[in-house]
Formats: sequence, structure tokens, C-alpha cells
Amino acid sequence: MNEQRPFLTTRQGHAVRDNQSLRSVGERGPATLENYQFIEKITHFDRERIPERVVHARGTGAHGYFEAYGTIGGEPAGKYTRARVLNETGVQTPVFVRFSTVIGARESPETARDPRGFAIKFKTVDGNWDLVGNNLKVFFIRDAIKFPDMIHAFKPDPVTNQQEPWRFYDFICGHPEALHMVTWVKSPWGIPATYREMEGSGVNTYKLVNDQGVAHLVKFHFQPRQGVRNLTASQAAEIQAHDTSHATRDLYGAIERGEFPEWEFCVQIMSDGEHPELDFDPLDDTKRWPEDQFPLLPVGRLVLNKNPDNVFAETEQSAFGTGVLVDGIDFSDDKMLQGRTLSYSDTQRYRVGPNYLQLPINQPQEAAAARTNQRDGQMTYYVDGRGEDKHINYEPSLMGGYDEAPKPDKEYHQYVEGHLGRYQNTRTMDDYGQAGARYRSFEDWERDDLVGNVGGDLKQCPEPIQLRMVWHLWHCDEDYGRRVAEVAGIDLDKARALAPLPGKPAPHQNRPGPTYSNGKRENGDGGQREPATSEEIAAK
Repeated sequence: MNEQRPFLTTRQGHAVRDNQSLRSVGERGPATLENYQFIEKITHFDRERIPERVVHARGTGAHGYFEAYGTIGGEPAGKYTRARVLNETGVQTPVFVRFSTVIGARESPETARDPRGFAIKFKTVDGNWDLVGNNLKVFFIRDAIKFPDMIHAFKPDPVTNQQEPWRFYDFICGHPEALHMVTWVKSPWGIPATYREMEGSGVNTYKLVNDQGVAHLVKFHFQPRQGVRNLTASQAAEIQAHDTSHATRDLYGAIERGEFPEWEFCVQIMSDGEHPELDFDPLDDTKRWPEDQFPLLPVGRLVLNKNPDNVFAETEQSAFGTGVLVDGIDFSDDKMLQGRTLSYSDTQRYRVGPNYLQLPINQPQEAAAARTNQRDGQMTYYVDGRGEDKHINYEPSLMGGYDEAPKPDKEYHQYVEGHLGRYQNTRTMDDYGQAGARYRSFEDWERDDLVGNVGGDLKQCPEPIQLRMVWHLWHCDEDYGRRVAEVAGIDLDKARALAPLPGKPAPHQNRPGPTYSNGKRENGDGGQREPATSEEIAAK
């Protein structure tokens, strides 16, 4: 029973001694380019499917524009960012938005219980800015090295070609940081009614940089002016019985009728730094920034007003990447963002080709036309540097060509210091608090749907997975775990008796919960009691 299993290796046969974390400079520092284990893993993953996307294969898109208000939270936007696209009023920046499901193939139904992709290409006067996010504000994992494992577990079994609940929950059992996202996805929020009636979020933490070189941490969000509407499992099944493309049909029809969908673009902002006063790390994408502490500040509006002329040329060949940023918007050390930045553009070069940015749907607007020294490659059809300068494809040159662009007066220089290694951030280890709070925040019908969905799934899982999942859910919220156990017919006492996972801190039933705006904090059973004492705060 306890026989040693074969250990994991790279394709070079090297032993993998840590498959949980990127190599980074210190616990919160940036990832390094020499992350060979990660690069080998993620670049192979990027090439696992042809020609459709590995994830987000089922999608639809539309053209539109973005207009900035010129302010953030009532103050000039320039206080936070020098990005012209967020400062200049009266300018309609062209955009292309692609909506999608994540796991299903290109012809899969749009009623699937799945996160929805919400990818935006802003064609600004300073070049393209891609914001590649989801409809939900959190994600399943916090370290990019786990992304291929996660998608493999969620995709169909490689032998049966069937999506199996046990594979999904088997992965979740070992990654309790996913419990927050699972609580969202298995509730009605996991099936948006239409693309027009769902939120969008950049999910990862970025930075805004102003003209003084001062940075702020930022989260990007889109709130639909049409309102938010979701489906229960039974409502989705009823739609799917006669229409597997209902969301595409709805978006296309609304735009054709002139009912242009609109979202308000908002940001959450906090000062740059580690923020030890918070009980979560702001770089952890499995956590939400509490909106009572970090409110949604309006920045502008996003409007979709034109359907594609050709779905393949525009929607399917549109290519996005989290590394596509404009001046005034920068990376944080969010390890999912750092890993995605390599993976997304690498995938596009593989899937569409090395010259995917020469396609009209992906080109920057004329005011920011590309001027590079890159040459050749598959499907090249024009060369940068027309005229006499076409001979110069290097820099510097006394004979012409391109010069470096002027540098800003004050650049942002992040100070980085730390020991190189693989780290599990100790500040991210409360994987239960926000999931429990989310369960308690749902309306009764949403909780009923969530419990029924998770319980129904667990009925199809082996007992070890059933018990561990109930153990996790009970530590999120006792009622959550108890009700799921009842639906699935699982022995709650047997589940509660399990030992904590190795290397994961055991959650405490009555640990102090997050403080609410009324000055009180959650009790272990979801109620509220008096504010924490100074001794408790110091201990925390």
C-alpha cells in the first residue's frame, strides 16, 4: 500500500524535486528566465493541440471601442498612470473582445459549467494592450508551474476521452487554494446566462506607473451595464437541449439590432509593496481584494458595436498575450501573471505562426504601426522598414534604420533582493477563509445549487476523494461541508477525522475571520462577534 511510486522527471530525465513552485528571487520576487523546468513544461503544454486552442477553443468575438473618463476615483488618472489610453478623454480606442469557455472543444456547448474567457485587445495610439482575463475575479492556482497539471485534470481522460469528476476533484484535493474558485464555478456563477450579462476581470495583479515613476498595484474589472445574470444547472440543461450556441447567438443578435452591450471599466488600487497588514497577499490570484477596503473605481466604458465579417479571420485568429502592455501599465510579481506572459505569446506563435502579428486582426493601429528588425519566418508577407531603410535590419547603424525610443523622464525601478529558490508563499496559506465567506454571501438558491452540484459530482468519485473534499469544504464552512456530505451520502465524521495535508497548515474551526466594515469579524460558524482583541491581532 505504501510502496514507493516512481518519481517525476523532466523530458531530459532529470528528477523533479519541486513541482509546485516557479524559481523566484525570494518568496515574493520575480520569476527568473532560467526556469528551465517550467519553460520545458509550459512550452510543451502550449503545443499539445493543433490547430484549435488548447484552452478557450470555444469562443465568439466582437469589435468596439473604449472611452476613458480621464479620472480614477474622482482624481485625474495621471496621478496613477501615464498610459494615454486611460488618460485621454474624447478618444475612442478600437478594441476587439473575444469571449470563450475554457475547457471544451471548439464546438462544445456554451451552457458548460466553466469559467468564461474575457480577452480584450486595445489598439491604442501607443500600440496594442491585451488584457486577458475571465468572468470571475479569482483563479484555481497561484503558481504557473501547476497550469498544465490543472488543465490535464480538467480535460477529458486521455484513455476514455470523457471528462470525469474524480479527475477534477482529485486535483482540487491537493490544491486547497482552488476551493475559492470551485465555490464560484460550482454555483450559478459558473454558468453565465449570456456573454453580455457577465462580469470581466483581469484576475492577475498588475501595476500602474505614473510619469514620476511611482507604481501602484492594480486589479482590472468590467461591470456589465446590462446587469449580471446566471443559470442554474437545470436552466442550462433546458437551453442546451435545443441550442448549443445560445451565447454567440445572443451577442450577435444584440449587436445586429443596435443594442450594443456595454461595460464600465473599473480598477482596484493599492500602494505598491508587500502589505503585511492584510491577511492575504495582493499578488495571490486565488484571493479577492475586499471591495469595502479597495473599492471599484470607474476608469472608462467599453462598448461592442460591430460583429466580425469573417469568424475565422478575426475571432479564431485573434491572438492575445498578457505580456502585451503599454507604457504606464506594468507587470507585478504575481507568479501566474509571470508564467502566463511567456506561455500566451508562445502559444500564439505555435498555433497561428511566428508572424501572427502581421494579421489585420492582431496588428496595432496605423498610428502605432510596427517598426521592428525582425525578419522572415513562416507566412511573412511584408517587411518593416519600407524604402531605403529596408536594407538595415539591425541597430545601431550609421546608415539609417530605427533608433531607440526616448526614455521617460522618470522610470519605474523595482528593487529586488532575495535568495533564489522555489517558494510557497506563507501569506497565501489560508485557502479556506474567502471560500467560506463566499459560500455565506450567496443567496439561498445559489447555495442550494452549489451544494447540489458539488454533492452530485462527488457521488461519482472514489471514497478517498469524497472524504478529502468534504474535509476541505467543512473547514471552509461547517454548513458547506455538512450539506455536501448529506447530498453525496458521505460520512461527515469519517471525513473530519482525516489528518491535514502534508505541508499545508490545518485550518482552525474558530480562527478569527476577516474583519468587516461594521468593525466585527466572522465567527467560525459564519456569525459575527465582537472585534478581535489587541492580543489576538498581534498573534495573527
